[in-house]
Amino acid sequence: MFDGYDSCSEDTSSSSSSDESEEEVAPLPSSLPIIKNNGQVYTYPDGKSGMATCEMCGMVGVRDAFYSKTKRFCSVSCSRSYSSNSKKASILARLQGKPPTKKAKVLQKQPLVAKLAAYAQYQATLQNQAKTKAAVPVEGFSWGNYINSNSFTAAPVTCFKHAPMGTCWGDISEGVRVEVPNTDCSLPTKVFWIAGIIKLAGYNALLRYEGFENDSSLDFWCNVCGSDIHPVGWCATSGKPLVPPRTIQHKYTNWKAFLVKRLTGAKTLPPDFSQKVSESMQYPFKTSMRVEVVDKTHLCRTRVAVVESVIGGRLRLVYEESEDKTDDFWCHMYSPLIHHIGWSRSIGHRFKRSDITKKQDGHFDAPPHLFMKVKEVDAAGEWFKEGMKLEAIDPLNLSAICVATIRKVLADGYLMIGIDGSEAADGSDWFCYHATSPSIFPVGFCEINMIELTPPRGYAKLPFKWFDYLRETDSIAAPVKLFNKEVPNHGFHVGMKLEAVDLMEPRLVCVATVTRIIHRLLRIHFDGWEDEYDQWVDCESPDLYPVGWCQLTGYQLQPPAPQSSRDSQSSSSKQKKKSKSQQYKGHKKMTSLQLKEELLDGEEYSFLQGASDQESNGSASYYIKQEP
Repeated sequence: MFDGYDSCSEDTSSSSSSDESEEEVAPLPSSLPIIKNNGQVYTYPDGKSGMATCEMCGMVGVRDAFYSKTKRFCSVSCSRSYSSNSKKASILARLQGKPPTKKAKVLQKQPLVAKLAAYAQYQATLQNQAKTKAAVPVEGFSWGNYINSNSFTAAPVTCFKHAPMGTCWGDISEGVRVEVPNTDCSLPTKVFWIAGIIKLAGYNALLRYEGFENDSSLDFWCNVCGSDIHPVGWCATSGKPLVPPRTIQHKYTNWKAFLVKRLTGAKTLPPDFSQKVSESMQYPFKTSMRVEVVDKTHLCRTRVAVVESVIGGRLRLVYEESEDKTDDFWCHMYSPLIHHIGWSRSIGHRFKRSDITKKQDGHFDAPPHLFMKVKEVDAAGEWFKEGMKLEAIDPLNLSAICVATIRKVLADGYLMIGIDGSEAADGSDWFCYHATSPSIFPVGFCEINMIELTPPRGYAKLPFKWFDYLRETDSIAAPVKLFNKEVPNHGFHVGMKLEAVDLMEPRLVCVATVTRIIHRLLRIHFDGWEDEYDQWVDCESPDLYPVGWCQLTGYQLQPPAPQSSRDSQSSSSKQKKKSKSQQYKGHKKMTSLQLKEELLDGEEYSFLQGASDQESNGSASYYIKQEP
């Protein structure tokens, strides 16, 4: 950043005003680059004695950094080149916007500085006029305002391994310095200044310009992964000017000494940060790829769908038979609901054959290695059996954990499960979970963890007791040891804000809050909506994202429901769901999964089980061991 000064050990206290005696920068994690004071910072003139303009090349900056006793040139080469009158005239004429001429004579620097000052005054007038005209606030949701006004905390990026930069976020934290555009400036060109991170909220950071100390009047939020955020030193290597904000430009007489003192030993972003961001936003799934995905109208089977678009790793899949491409389904590329072509046949899962007998031009099967692999299981010994009881998240009502039964055991550890008391006679509402799924639990999980268990519909013997129910149904509970008990160090805490998919309308990504944590299970509340819309989600779900994810990827974020919408929520569940659907205007509402459907048509097939490497999210659940 400072590669231009002859000495990096000068006494900054003697060359700066008494106002520059700042406290030392607090140490930060050592994995981020440390700013060294062996360089140079350029700024545009502020009209004070601390600044100077090179009379050769027009470069402007801190006077102490200029060459010679008179501080007329920014370097030795400029000083030597000054002997050519035509060269001098050409350079100064270009700076003034005039074409160079042979008759041009050497101009004094005062007219140039005066012109810049006059232009700065003109720009300031225009900005003041613009502020007056823009008095009407623009409607829209702002994460920064939402967090500041309520003192919320957001889940850190490191909680979301599937999100951009989730695995390489590093030690970015409060106190890290960056170079950002200086919006408190009236110069005609885009200039930058150094700012420090005051608060982090997911990808978003609250920044404060260096020199403002405890003054928060110009603090602003921005996305750390945005294109205008750079590590300290980027301006020097890119030839961009660093200009102190107009509000504080007269606060110090020696900006070079101030920056050396403030930045030496501080942390900044890695030099390749923007490259890492770009790489982490490259997605292997491409449009026109064919996949097998759950049939949203018959959970018990899969269908072929084609990738229509990819946004931030989320896929808009259009079912292959949809001629107008309106019959679609949204999910993340790491969702356990999508698989490679042939997956259903390999494990014995129901599959709806497409009316299309051959692939359409340009469509091709997604390679199997793109899908998330599930954890391998050993089904040779004691294993799940048909009829065993367990507890499971209802995929049609994700706020409920219900009494459930294993209806069929498939290959490679997959199970077909039905919700007791709500099943269709033909099993069309059974759903497929892997044995390691974070959505299934042993009998007694809810009771142990003080979660309300939803009993079978129509079951009159309340409160529900597993012991009595197992005896009445002549059933056995699935052995506790068959469930996965791994709990990752996920980093979530109650009250943290995030952006979450409404899995009942999976094209919608909403402002949400973690309201409960049971080992690896998170209770997600959608801000502004009643608790009945809450959803149980695994901590490693690819449907959870850091604050700022929508802004980073270009996906539309659904804000909290306004007070008028909350007041309009009626006691009727259907009316409530209709109100919620109308609230989200950014996307077309998708038909919700139905609890019961008519008999499946003759195009459905049940394949024999076969061995094959299958893929899903591989997450598991943890619970306190307790045999029923």
